[in-house]
Amino acid sequence: MLIQPCNSVHSFFMRFPIDVLFIDSEGRVLKTYSPLRQWRSSTLVRRAKRALELPPGTIAASDTRVGDVIALERS
Repeated sequence: MLIQPCNSVHSFFMRFPIDVLFIDSEGRVLKTYSPLRQWRSSTLVRRAKRALELPPGTIAASDTRVGDVIALERS
């Protein structure tokens, strides 16, 4: 799920962990959480314009790292 504008997230009331990418206005990954466990919150990520919430394990499986550029396309 893409959330924008967004520079922090929480997982309160969630039953499972999630992976989260924080992305700037140019699509560059600023910070990753892999995973963000239940009942936790992220830090405030300065310059982040979007948060992309993903199933747990997605960041590791895709080898996504800080500095990578994410291209988002409408389906």
